[in-house]
Parts: sequence; structure tokens; C-alpha cells
Amino acid sequence: MRVIIAAAGTAGHINPGIAIANKIKNEQKDSKIIFIGTTRGLENDLVPRAGYELRTINAYGLSKKISFDTIKKMYLTLKGYKEAEKIVKEFKPDIVIGTGGYICGAVITAASKLKIPTVLHESNSFPGLAVKMLAKKTDTILVSFEDTKNKIKKAKNIVYTGTPVKIKKKEYRMQEKSEIIKRLGLNELKPIVLVSGGSQGAQKINEAIIEIIKNKKNRKYQMIWATGPKQFDIIKEKLENYQININNISDMKIEPYIYNMEEVLNIVNISIGRAGAMTVTEIANLGKPSILIPLPNVSHNHQYHNAKVLEDIGAAKIILNDELTGEKLNKTIEEIILNPSKMKKMGENALKISAQDAENKIYQEIKKLVK
Repeated sequence: MRVIIAAAGTAGHINPGIAIANKIKNEQKDSKIIFIGTTRGLENDLVPRAGYELRTINAYGLSKKISFDTIKKMYLTLKGYKEAEKIVKEFKPDIVIGTGGYICGAVITAASKLKIPTVLHESNSFPGLAVKMLAKKTDTILVSFEDTKNKIKKAKNIVYTGTPVKIKKKEYRMQEKSEIIKRLGLNELKPIVLVSGGSQGAQKINEAIIEIIKNKKNRKYQMIWATGPKQFDIIKEKLENYQININNISDMKIEPYIYNMEEVLNIVNISIGRAGAMTVTEIANLGKPSILIPLPNVSHNHQYHNAKVLEDIGAAKIILNDELTGEKLNKTIEEIILNPSKMKKMGENALKISAQDAENKIYQEIKKLVK
């Protein structure tokens, strides 16, 4: 199978594309797969690291403000359509797949024009502009959440598959779980809260946790906190200003980044963080109660809509970014963690929207289109 995958910008767009590529390679080892991206996004690191060729074109998001810069980007984006068409013609794919970013407009349009089967995967609950604009041209749109199907009009075919994620649900034996908790330097007898703002960290969340530590509010639970590599030293210095040693805080494990996230997420009681599509999918698949603080000022308020999917079924609590304080976060943690039956019910509710085996479901839809 010859495949082009268009993915650009954030890990939330690129990692599903890589997961789909890996699945195709596992099923059909002689497949030839290339990615199309831009020169600016994380695809320049993640795609080659995954072992795939990346080709780049010009692509920018549209802005309502008229300026020289906007006109220049519009010109380059139009140029990118020609660049995409040239790559598609030369590579002669059996199918073209888009997993997100401005790049999809040019690549899916070129493939559609050349009568090549196309697939778009939408990870977010609220579909992006590219998906809405390309709905008529795309043969099949795959969605991560069931209710997204109602938000895409005039599509030829929409299928609920879920989003492929790296982190899977694990059922650890008591001894295995105990060993993981001991390695983290935590106590087996106290509930554990995971706090993570994603790979870059989240300053507003980090400030709330500092407030909790400073006021010694975390006495009824313990935390493993991923600050983000760029913020770790800043937080260390802030804590030192309060005469607090970052490596010696009761019931607290603080790391710049958590490399064994699958292990950690499987053994914690609650997850706290942003509400990117991948994060929400992982929380649902593992059946974890969560407190979500959606990142504001993102396109179409995607993260809020993602978080709302879990809150609406009683699986999560949302705290808006500008309303977040250490006091409010601590109160919300205690409301969940000190009520075991509520915590259990939230986890069970999260599992209701979990989409297991997403890679295989996506692969089956791809096979239907490739003759």
C-alpha cells in the first residue's frame, strides 16, 4: 500500500498519524508511507524519529485581519496547494490520510482532484475548520467522539473509531502496583493524584500546585507532578523562596517530565491537566476520574469541548483557566478523592466513552477505500 499522511503542528495531530502509519506497516510490511508537513511544526522532529520520510510544503492558517503578513501567508498557502499536488502526482499514493493541521487543506484537495481516496481523522470533540471545509471532498471522516458525527455536515461517510494513543489500560497485580508506587517514592496507603500540563508544562496549573504546597493543603492525598522541563528550575527557585526543598516535600514527587507515563497513569487515582484530544482519550480508555483545566485561546475552544464530553457524563470536573486557584483545585481534589464511591463512579463513567482498538478500526476503514 502506498500512503501519504498529512499532519502538522502539534503532537496531537502528528502522533495519531504516526500510529496509523505504524498499524499499516504492521499489517502490510511492504507499504511505502510518507508524511507531508510544514517546516515549522513538531512533525520535523517526531516524523523522522518514527522512521518516516517527511516532505514539506507551505501552509498557514487563515486570519481575519488584513495585513502584509496575512497577504504573504495567503500567497504562500496557495503556493502550497501546487506543491502538494506535485508531491501527490509523483508519489502516486493508493490513499491520502489527514490527521490535522492547516496542511490537510492542500493535501486532501490535491488528492481529491486527482481521484485518489481520502480519509480525515478528527481527534477533537469539536471539528476543526479544515475538516468542515473538506467534508464534501473527503471519502471518509473518522472521529474520536461519537457526538462529533452530529457536528460535521454534508460528509460522505463518518465513522466513530476513537483516536489511537500510546498509553493503554493495564491491570497490575497488587505486588506490581506496590513496586511502581515505591519506585516513585510514594505511600501505598494514600490516594495518588497525577498533575501534568503536557510536555511543555502549564504555568497556571503549576502556580496552583505551588499554592497547595506552600499552604500544606495536600495532607489527605499525595501527588506526582510533572512540571514541564522548561518550568522545573523556575518552580524549584519559587519553592526555595518559601524555604521549601523541591526534592523533600511530604507526599510529593516532582519531576520535569514523566517518561513512564503509562505506568503512572494506570496506578494513580485522579488525573489533573489540560484537555487535549489525546489526554482526554487516554483518561477515558483507562477509566480515570479527572479534573480538567482546558487551555484557553485555542481554535474553536477545542479543549473545553473535549473536557465537556467527560464532564457531561459525570467523569470529570472542569475548572476554567482564569478561575483556577490552589484553594479551588484542592477543594475539588478532596471532593473526589475523599469520596471513594464517587471516585469509582467517575472512573466507570469515563470508560463509557472509551474507544478501544482504534488503530484496527481505522485500518479497516482504510482497507475499504483502497482497491
